[in-house]
Amino acid sequence: MILVGTAGWADRDLIASGWYPASVNSPAGRLAHYAGRFPLVEIDSSYYAIPAERTVRGWAENSSGLVLDAKAYSLLTGQRTRLTSLPTRLRPLAQSDWITAERASPALLDATWAYFHACFEPLRQTGRLGRVLLQFPRTYVFGTRGLRLVADALERCRPLQAAVEWRHPSWFEPENRDRGLSLLREYDAAFVCVDMPQSHPDSVPPLLEVTSDTAVIRLHGHSPAWVGGSKEDRYRYEYTPAELAEWASRARLLAKEAGDVHVVVNTCCAGAAQQAATRLLDLLDAR
Repeated sequence: MILVGTAGWADRDLIASGWYPASVNSPAGRLAHYAGRFPLVEIDSSYYAIPAERTVRGWAENSSGLVLDAKAYSLLTGQRTRLTSLPTRLRPLAQSDWITAERASPALLDATWAYFHACFEPLRQTGRLGRVLLQFPRTYVFGTRGLRLVADALERCRPLQAAVEWRHPSWFEPENRDRGLSLLREYDAAFVCVDMPQSHPDSVPPLLEVTSDTAVIRLHGHSPAWVGGSKEDRYRYEYTPAELAEWASRARLLAKEAGDVHVVVNTCCAGAAQQAATRLLDLLDAR
């Protein structure tokens, strides 16, 4: 199956855009409304803070039939993380206001992974927790260190199923590519094919590869403000019909090798992602 959805369903710009009817004015109602229109969503907020278990239970109860991918908490993938975003009970284990996976104590890293696993247990039990997105920063360069750090995160993510998005082009160089993809296959982790601007040194190509029974595509758009812009400016983009048709074709190609394909539209502002995802669904239904 090819499942299409967006990164998040409750950001302020989307709510203000009028995409939700006026009568849909509660968190539970918005998720249920979204689930009636798309088969997939990516939980983006879990990157910024690990949600409470009761919150995840609410997502499970109000999203009948929806598959929910989840973005891993920033600390777990080597991103620079603010102490105040940690769960309160874990903060005494941190030694500074800003932490990374390499500088965190083993006790803090162990406890954070355990907390992440526990919080998503209610959703995992429903069978609708999709892939945990491990988005590694540009500082994770291919090499002995990079392979070790990625392998450690994949090991700690088990038994949750992972998807890996690399943000440094060294992983895509011909002499390195096979080793990185082999590592993903060892852990049955999905490779994430990324669409992003190709005009700066850290661009990664939209490589189509299948390393597990699920393939993942994330569409970030082609904003000219990708370098130096605010988060909103970086992801402010509206896909053209021709671009969406091309990505529908690429999703079908991946579906010939993978059991499932997850396509996540990760653009922002005024419902642009939801509009693009709806057009993609229409294109895929038109086969």
